Amino acid sequence: MIQELGNHYFNQSYQPKVPRETDIVLYFQGHGRKDDCLLLGQSDHQIILPTIHEMKPHTNDLQYLFAIDEIYFYIYIGNDYPMEYSYAPIKALRLGKPKATCFAGMTAYHLFTWYRDNRFCGRCGHETKHSPSERMLACPSCGNMIYPKICPAVIIGLRKGNKLLISRYAGREYKGNALLAGFCEIGETPEETVRREVMEEVGLKVKNITYYGSQPWGFDSNLLLGYFADVDGNDAIMLDEQELACAEFVERELIPYEENRISLTATMIEEFRLGNW
Repeated sequence: MIQELGNHYFNQSYQPKVPRETDIVLYFQGHGRKDDCLLLGQSDHQIILPTIHEMKPHTNDLQYLFAIDEIYFYIYIGNDYPMEYSYAPIKALRLGKPKATCFAGMTAYHLFTWYRDNRFCGRCGHETKHSPSERMLACPSCGNMIYPKICPAVIIGLRKGNKLLISRYAGREYKGNALLAGFCEIGETPEETVRREVMEEVGLKVKNITYYGSQPWGFDSNLLLGYFADVDGNDAIMLDEQELACAEFVERELIPYEENRISLTATMIEEFRLGNW
């Protein structure tokens, strides 16, 4: 998955550093799902992000994010964005290489949206300021403290014997194979979310809910929690056409091989195909 960096070490703690010329700068432009990411170059899916030496930004316009190994990553927060560089849609980070660079871009985008959406206090409307000691935005007027938004959601591998429920989203840009999924609601455990989402999207009851694994997914500010479960009783699908374009149980042997398993969804589908779940 995209967060599995092998021998690379991701240090997410907020410990601002003095920028060095070899450190990396990210810049995002646009609004919401149409955001673009600044790139120095992109060839054969190789993602190249600009260094401070190449971009030459004003130090005061850099916000420290995190480190991978000995490289520090920053967001450029200046108003005069550098037009001479190339830009690519955020989704390019899903299919790019190397994985550590793509993970850094995704996580930087997660923090960028938090900074962008919390420039002003939601309690009193005063402009917020970054805490010098932790990753937190504080309101100097009313004392409101704002931490990065992380939205828990479940990914559900629904089984019926030797078959897995494969779905496709309705009305979304992504048209590939998917599993049932949904956000955890207030007062709900992830297991209760699994039961509710399966009933809402395909009208089925479930049993044997088993945790598989998790994944940070900064493209949408999510923390994804993966579960496998079995159909309990009637297996006639009643499709929620507002959410799904289609959903069907596919035999293990007929599930296509997925080479690019950066997502929890793709990983769970492949694990089922291999007979591990």
